[in-house]
Amino acid sequence: MGKSKNLRQSGIADRDRSLVLLAVLLALFLAALDQTIVSTALPRIVTDLQGIKRYAWVATAYLISSTAFAPIYGKLADTYSRKKIGISAVLLFLSGSILCGLAGEFGDLPIIGDGMNQLVLFRGIQGAGGGGIFAMAYIIIASLYPPSERGRYQGFVGAVWGIASVLGPLLGGLLADHAGNLVPGIEGWRWVFYVNVPFGAIALWFMKNHMPPLEPIEKPTRPDFLTAILLIGGLIPLMLALQIDKQKYPWIPSIVPQDSSSPLWHSWLTLALLTITLLLFALFVNRSRQSESPVLDFRLFENRVFRTANLAAFFYGASFMSVVIFLPLFLVNVLEVSATRAGIVLIPFSFGISLAATLSGQLVSRYGHYRTQIFCGGIIFLFSSLLLARMDSNTSYFAVMFYTVLCGIGVGPSLPLLTLAIQNAIDVRLIGQATSASQFFRQIGSTMGAAVMGTVLGTTLGISFSTLDLPASLEIEKNEAGRNIVAAGSSGLPGRVRTIYLDLANELDRTGPDAVRLGALSLHPDMPEEFAIEIQGFRDSGIGNLSSIAAGLRSYGTNASIQLNNSIKDGFTLATRRIYTLTFLIMIFASIATLRIPEIPLRKTHDNVSHKQK
Repeated sequence: MGKSKNLRQSGIADRDRSLVLLAVLLALFLAALDQTIVSTALPRIVTDLQGIKRYAWVATAYLISSTAFAPIYGKLADTYSRKKIGISAVLLFLSGSILCGLAGEFGDLPIIGDGMNQLVLFRGIQGAGGGGIFAMAYIIIASLYPPSERGRYQGFVGAVWGIASVLGPLLGGLLADHAGNLVPGIEGWRWVFYVNVPFGAIALWFMKNHMPPLEPIEKPTRPDFLTAILLIGGLIPLMLALQIDKQKYPWIPSIVPQDSSSPLWHSWLTLALLTITLLLFALFVNRSRQSESPVLDFRLFENRVFRTANLAAFFYGASFMSVVIFLPLFLVNVLEVSATRAGIVLIPFSFGISLAATLSGQLVSRYGHYRTQIFCGGIIFLFSSLLLARMDSNTSYFAVMFYTVLCGIGVGPSLPLLTLAIQNAIDVRLIGQATSASQFFRQIGSTMGAAVMGTVLGTTLGISFSTLDLPASLEIEKNEAGRNIVAAGSSGLPGRVRTIYLDLANELDRTGPDAVRLGALSLHPDMPEEFAIEIQGFRDSGIGNLSSIAAGLRSYGTNASIQLNNSIKDGFTLATRRIYTLTFLIMIFASIATLRIPEIPLRKTHDNVSHKQK
């Protein structure tokens, strides 16, 4: 294809280049932080806005929007000034942040409704900006540095993204609990969003004053926005299908159980959403092949590096989520550590990511050989997922912490180097689309991985907990209790069981020899059969001792709660092992895809060199 310089790079000093890099990293940190920072603040948010039934949508709206809009930014970056597109993304993100902080402050709004509806909508706006920041971070760095130097700087991007993803829940909880004292009358959770504004403003200032325009040198062709609409239209039902609760909306349509309050259409919703996705994606592909300027140029898929690197990114994204989402559940429910300590164990994971991403970026800039580093990291992740699959209640907290360090070191090189491999191999006139596609496939992998592993978790726990031996009063709500355990751990169920039997024992002590009350107590639905027989024997013939029966009932309750707790631990252990066995298998596919990535020498200029792959 020859050589064709496509961006005006001249006139930028090294100092300005460094300041632009700093601004991009700062904006990226804020956008990545907002993917997870809300999670620990959500309980206070839904309490304040009275929106418990829309609890999950606060996070889901951001995820859907950021994923759907990422490819759009890539096309815009190939068509218009990357400075303007980058600044627009940050402005949109900050506008969404301010609106999120104001959600519910002015009561119900026309059309939108109450504060919770406002927050969900504004999180979507914030996510649209965040998705642009994710994509533009790599695109802008690609505009400033040639591939031979780019690795060390994109390594910083991977490190920042890893740190932000793990620190988000910790900072969210801290702000929700303590930031309310900063300004009287402003709830602490609102600072989760307001904190973005001053730092985002700094990033904007540096980008405005130190970034060159980075405009296409050729006359741009107006993007085909119909392809963008079809792509977003297909992604939204796909993300919804992956995110909704599979306990209520199963993958495969089935008859709703008689004891379920869910209507029949719930069992068909996931399939309907996936059908809509396939239809709109088919229209998107057809339109893109006919269009002169689609939002995603399908010529990219003719490049072998693009195909194999994105396939590897998809698998890495799915594996990454297994650590971030499901490891804390194991720690809380099997090792019985606090939620705070469960969050802390992810800090070494973040450290491993940052170290490996930064080091691999430096090494590839000096020696090249990106495929070898990605593959070696994948093998480390493969080994660490096997260690995670062997965990049980005897595994120590510090052993889990060591495993997370290995996971971080394993996944770290893939964050900057897969994108670098793609950018180095394709026509630089399409580098925006290629880069955003890399982020898109990784995010889709993360979402699909979380959905599939969540199904494994829910199915395993559902089967395990269906055989729990509960008092009759809890058997009535057994299905709901099972869903609560799947969603939030044991939910204090062993303690509730112990309290039921303790209350029965206390009632027996208060009853004394009153035959009527003893008869009623022996018929209590929660009274174990052997104790009911003893109580009836005492009532009818005076045989036995009420105090010893009460003491035995208390001991029975203690033992029942211990056995129940062990059963819950066993269920979570089995689910965790299955999840990390699945992660191990996914990483095998990731490693195979990595080995199939062609190793192309890193270009030392921004000029394009065409590498045709068979």
